[in-house]
Amino acid sequence: MIEVNINNISKTFGADLIFENISFDIKTNERIGLIGPNGSGKTTLIKMLYGVENINSGSVSFRKGSKLGYLDQIPDYEDNVSVLEILEMSFEETYKIKKIMDELSHSFGDLSPNELDKALKEYSRLTEIYEHMDGYNTDTKINKVCAGLRINDVMRNSTFNTLSGGEKTRVTLAKILLEEPSVLMLDEPSNHLDLESIEWLETYLNSYKGSVLIVSHDRYFLDNVCKKIVELSTYKAHIFHGNYSYYVIEKERRFLLELKVYLSQQRKINRMEEQIKRYRIWGVMRDSDKMFKRAKELEKRLAKIERLDKPKYDNDKMKLRNADTSRSGKRVLEALNINKAFGDLELLRNATLEMFYKDRLAILGNNGTGKTTLLRMLLEDFPKEDNDFKWGTKLNIGYLAQEVNFENDDQTILDYFMNTHSVNQGVARRELAKGLFIRDDVLKKIRVLSGGEKSKLKLCSLTFNQTNFLILDEPTNHLDIDSREVLEEMLEEFTGTILFISHDRYFIKKIATKIGEIENRQITYYDGDYEYFRFMKKDQAIQTVKKEKKQRVKSPKKEKEVDYYKELESIESKINDINHKMNEFGNDLDKLQELHNEKEILENEYNNMFSIMEDN
Repeated sequence: MIEVNINNISKTFGADLIFENISFDIKTNERIGLIGPNGSGKTTLIKMLYGVENINSGSVSFRKGSKLGYLDQIPDYEDNVSVLEILEMSFEETYKIKKIMDELSHSFGDLSPNELDKALKEYSRLTEIYEHMDGYNTDTKINKVCAGLRINDVMRNSTFNTLSGGEKTRVTLAKILLEEPSVLMLDEPSNHLDLESIEWLETYLNSYKGSVLIVSHDRYFLDNVCKKIVELSTYKAHIFHGNYSYYVIEKERRFLLELKVYLSQQRKINRMEEQIKRYRIWGVMRDSDKMFKRAKELEKRLAKIERLDKPKYDNDKMKLRNADTSRSGKRVLEALNINKAFGDLELLRNATLEMFYKDRLAILGNNGTGKTTLLRMLLEDFPKEDNDFKWGTKLNIGYLAQEVNFENDDQTILDYFMNTHSVNQGVARRELAKGLFIRDDVLKKIRVLSGGEKSKLKLCSLTFNQTNFLILDEPTNHLDIDSREVLEEMLEEFTGTILFISHDRYFIKKIATKIGEIENRQITYYDGDYEYFRFMKKDQAIQTVKKEKKQRVKSPKKEKEVDYYKELESIESKINDINHKMNEFGNDLDKLQELHNEKEILENEYNNMFSIMEDN
C-alpha cells in the first residue's frame, strides 16, 4: 500500500535549481534512507512533504487517513510545562477517553436503572475504543522510549525550557515516536544521541508499525535500518532497493553500465560522423550527387539519435592534503591520575590515559560522562603539565572542536588561510580548492558559513600544517557522506597519532585501532577496533546476566523483585480478561457492574504493587 506518492516535484530558490522532476513512493512499513551531498535538498524535500515548504511543480498525494510526523524544529512551550507533560501530550485523545471512563464509573452508584443501563453501554463502547488505542500501555510506552533515549526521572520532572538544546531535541524526538504517525520523517535522528541510544533507536525503528523516511549521514545507521535508499544527486532522485552497503555497490555498477552504454553510443556517433566526412570527400572527388545524398541521409539518422549525457560519479569531493608530518617521540602522552568534577558532579576519578606514536584512540561513552571535558583538559594543560600529564617530545597538536569558531569571523576564507599560514594567494587558493572552496567561494566571510563549511575550512588548515598529533571532537559533525569518506581516507594515510571522540560508528570502525570507554568515572581500554569492542561488551553483558542469575538465587531481595514482576504480569492478564468479558456481556447490566468492580480492585492492586516495587 502506498502511503505517500511523490510525482515529478521540482524546487527552486530564486534562480537556483535544487531538484527537478523527482518521483518515488513511500510504501507501508518501508524504511527509506534519504541521502545526498549537503545542499542537495534533503531537508527541503521533507519539508515539502510535511507541507511547510512550497512545491514549485508536481504533486504529493497521501493515503486517506495517513498521519505524518516530523521533527522540524524545537517547539516553544510555556515556562512551567514539564518534560513528562509534553510526552503525555502524545496521548491526549487516549487520556480524554480515560477521563470520561473514570467519570462514568464513579457515577454508577448514583444512577437510576435506566441511566445505569445507558452509562454501562457507553462505558463498554469507550472501553473498546480505549483498548484499540492501546490505552492500558501508555505508561509502558513512555517508560520504554524514555529509557531508550536516556530521559531519566530527573529530566522527566524538569521543566522543558531549562533543558539544553540536545536534551530538548531528545524529548521532542521521544514525543514524535510516542505519537506513532503512519509516516515518520526524521532529519538526522542520531544527532545528540550517544551510541547506546542510537542502537536502541535502530531496534525501535526496525519494529516500528509504520513507514519511516530518514535523512542521515550515519552510514552504520542507514545500513541497520533502511531497506531502500533515495539519493538526491545532480538535481534528480536515484532509487536503490537495499541498504547503504547495497547502495554503494549498486551505484558503482550502474555508473559502469551507463558509462559502457555512453561510450558505445559515442563510438557509433564517431563512426557515423567519419562516414559522413568520407561520403562528402568521395562526392567532391567523383563529382557524385549519390555520395552527397548518402551523406545527407546519414546526417538525418545522426540527428535523430538521442544523445546520452556522460555519466558522472560525484567527483566533487574534498581532496584534503595529507601533508608530511614531523615525527614525534614514541610516548606521546601519559596521565596516571586524571580527576575532574563540577561541584558534586564527579566525571573522572584517578583515570589513566596513555598514548604512543601512531595510536588511533577513540574515546567512547554515554553523553555527560566527560569525553569532551577530557579533551579540553588535555588542550588546556599542553604544554604546562599541571595535571599529572606527561607529554612526549616534538609534538605539533592540531585540534578540531565539536563546534568550530574563529577569532575573527569577519575576515574572508582566503584572508584567513593566507594570514594563518603566511602563504600567498595562489597557494591559499590551491589548498582551499581541495576543500571545495573554489572561485568566489573563497571571498565569503567566515560568519556566513554553515557548520559543515567551518569544519571543512578548519580541516584544510589542520592538514596544511605539519601536525603529528590530531585531537578531534566529533569530526564528522556537519559533514555529508562524501566529505566523511574523504576525511577517513586522509586519516587512514596520516602517519601521526590520533585521539578522537565520535558517535559515527562507521567512522570509528575505519579509523580506531584502540577504544577507550568512559564509564563509572574510569577509562577502560580495549586493544582492538570497534568490532572487537562490541564483541567484548556483549561478552561482558552475558557474564553480568549470568552473575545476576546466580545472585538472584541467593538473594531474597532479588527473589522478591522477580515475584513482584510476576504478580504485575498476572494482574495485567486478569485486567485484559475482564476487558474482553465486558465486551461479551455488553447487555447484562448486573454482570457488567460486577466486572467493573473487580477491575477497579485489580487496578488499585496493580498501582500499589508498582509503588512498592519502585520504593524497594
